[in-house]
Amino acid sequence: MNALRRHRALTRIWASEPGWRGWFTTVNHTDLGRMFMLAAVVFFLIGGILAMLIRAQLATPRSAFMGPDVYNQVFTMHGTIMMFLFAIPLFEGIAVYLLPKLLGARDLAFPRLTAYGFWCYAFGGSLLLVSLFLGVAPDGGWFMYPPLTSRASSPGINTDFWLLGITFVEISAICAAVEITVTVLRYRAPGMSLSRMPIFAWYALVTAVMILTGFPPLILGSILLELERAFDMPFFVTARGGDSLLWQHLFWLFGHPEVYIIFLPAAGVISTILPVMARTTLLGYGWVVAAAVALGVLGFGLWVHHMFATGIPHMALAFFSAASTLVAVPTAVQVFAWIGTLWKGSPTLTLPMLWILAFFATFVIGGLTGVMVAVVPFDWQVHDTHFVVAHLHYVLVGGFVFPMLAALYYWMPHVTGRKRFFRLGETAFWLIAGGFHVTFLAVHWAGLLGQRRRIHTYDEGQGWEVINLIASIGGFATAIGFALVIVDVVANAAMAVRGSRDPWRAGTLEWAMPTPPPAYNFASLPQVASRDPLHDEPELPARLARGEGYLGDPSRNRRETLVVEVASGEPAQIVVFPANTALPILMAFVTGGIFLGMLLKLYWLVPVAVLGVAALVARWAWSLGSTREEGPQDVGRGLALPLAAEAADPPGWWGTRFLLLANVTLFGSLLFGYAFLWTVAPGWPPAAYLQPGLAGPALLLAGIPLSVGGIRMTDRALRRGRGPWIGLVLGVAGAGATGLAATTLLLGTAHDAHAYDATVWVLGGYVLFHATLAGAMTLFLGARIAAGYVTGRRIGEARIVRLWHDYMAAVALLGLGAAWLPGLAM
Repeated sequence: MNALRRHRALTRIWASEPGWRGWFTTVNHTDLGRMFMLAAVVFFLIGGILAMLIRAQLATPRSAFMGPDVYNQVFTMHGTIMMFLFAIPLFEGIAVYLLPKLLGARDLAFPRLTAYGFWCYAFGGSLLLVSLFLGVAPDGGWFMYPPLTSRASSPGINTDFWLLGITFVEISAICAAVEITVTVLRYRAPGMSLSRMPIFAWYALVTAVMILTGFPPLILGSILLELERAFDMPFFVTARGGDSLLWQHLFWLFGHPEVYIIFLPAAGVISTILPVMARTTLLGYGWVVAAAVALGVLGFGLWVHHMFATGIPHMALAFFSAASTLVAVPTAVQVFAWIGTLWKGSPTLTLPMLWILAFFATFVIGGLTGVMVAVVPFDWQVHDTHFVVAHLHYVLVGGFVFPMLAALYYWMPHVTGRKRFFRLGETAFWLIAGGFHVTFLAVHWAGLLGQRRRIHTYDEGQGWEVINLIASIGGFATAIGFALVIVDVVANAAMAVRGSRDPWRAGTLEWAMPTPPPAYNFASLPQVASRDPLHDEPELPARLARGEGYLGDPSRNRRETLVVEVASGEPAQIVVFPANTALPILMAFVTGGIFLGMLLKLYWLVPVAVLGVAALVARWAWSLGSTREEGPQDVGRGLALPLAAEAADPPGWWGTRFLLLANVTLFGSLLFGYAFLWTVAPGWPPAAYLQPGLAGPALLLAGIPLSVGGIRMTDRALRRGRGPWIGLVLGVAGAGATGLAATTLLLGTAHDAHAYDATVWVLGGYVLFHATLAGAMTLFLGARIAAGYVTGRRIGEARIVRLWHDYMAAVALLGLGAAWLPGLAM
């Protein structure tokens, strides 16, 4: 088969549907990555317009441009959009688009999950925008501190839009994190060991794991606050045993890692682009990887950094102040590695390089002011002033937006297949970089003079008038610069001439394919022997086009790629991807019914939507796999590999493990909240503990062995070719008994009497949900076994169900034990 026939055959197999239907049914990562990035840019523009409204309001004292109610909505939505609807989704879009290309694969691990995540993001973000256009947008700040956001202080629907909309959007982030983690670990070109991975893949992996462990505390906090507002469960009501500081702990358990979740992808972009611009290799690859991992770990030890003014004990203040200062060390390692890369290379001052230099200047200033606010006495002075606003923007704009603009101009030839002709980008650079520093150096100054943040106006005579006017002028200059970037990109994408395949002479695999990229990425998959395959083998693109790599024969007429061993990169399995489908958008739409039901107080809609999601998940899962065993298949280069569906550790098993990581973090945050309230909240312990009696503990002690033992019996029976039905029955019975134990907990407690009772209700509900899930998954597994999809050779689905049973048993012991032990000890 010649290259042209191979291209046509692969395009027919991998392409999205033509016309408007393709937008709603595509599961191709290239299409979805572009959709993520485009949506994120739209939200960025909306957030930028809101920023200009803020600067217009603050440009003069006693401005009548906006009243306090509108201003509160505007600054809340500005922060919410930039943090939740722009920064993380833009990283997701770049990762979704680039990772398979960088790693030498044809798609991400779970294409339909990517599509589902995008539509959850689009629908959740649209829900927030609707609130803005209707004049009922969130107005409690992007941090939503109770009691300002409690039902008593915020009786309208504004806060509910934030809580439910953000939780809906966070589903997208969790989906993307699972997708990215499994893709980086297993979906790589043969020979690409962990030590040969592109540096951006390392940063994406660390960021994805941080999302899985950093976002669940916020999801839990949002759920608890919405339960308080909807059902009067007093988690944050001091008079009834709650404490509003619990929200701050949960929020900043997410919020400070969020800063590094935003910074690390940008650092990955810098580490990828800078060596290319300097015509050399990255200095200290191993040190940079270690620094990224260290930031990912240290980022979770700093959340109290944001709570120094809340009455934290002195010992804790000293610890978190030291930790906040220590985080500068891995950041400095990366900065010095980048400087060393420039030193040993021969940099060229291209437009991406200009943005990298702007990043250096801006991010270093932001990092230094971060060290300043890590010093407790100084933090007490500038807390809640515009100094903190300026620091945040220096870190997030300088540390994320500027590198993303470098990425835009670096990878634009790849996305469009055209070289730059119009040169508006350089003018935009000077407007944005100059305007930004004028704005936020002035905002630093105003903060040091005492201007408070989150106030809609100020009086004359305080020395802030000229400073704020200068800041507003700089802000509008910055906005004009961003508008020029958009004009420049659109003009060059639409009218510039065709460019070369690798205009930067880079060595990574995304430049080994035609540009713009075909739907299948690589006509055949490469064998990798270093971190820069194109530098080692300039003829690699031509060889791959001729089908001289792996999976170059499309005669099986299905979407195929390889997975490899995690550490070595040795080829291990063939993965067959699903075709285009409307299931993801339909399931995202039905998922939205859960949140709309809560928002509009149509509580009957919630169980209906939950059942709808369950039915669609069953339909989704049923379409996977095959009833026919195929055995090892030829993948080219004299190698035959088994299908992933016939392996003990298919990609779904890996994805489940990382999804459970997020679940563990959420459950751990719930136990943390329970312990925190028990320790510091007034009114704890309550007058009477829950008395468990005998029925609940007996059901639990019977149910857990049946659940865990039954699913293991099923696993062993399948492997030995025997009937698995006794094990399945025991597994269902065990899950049912555990669910009944949790039900006795719920029936013995009033959900709204005290924060203790409300917390016990959430613990019991969490266990009941997972017991129901484990039972339903076991029944579904039985149906799959009966239909011939699961056998001793195709055992992966049984191992996935086993993971959920084990997790259910663990949370039942811990959750119900935490609820019952105080009563048993009386």
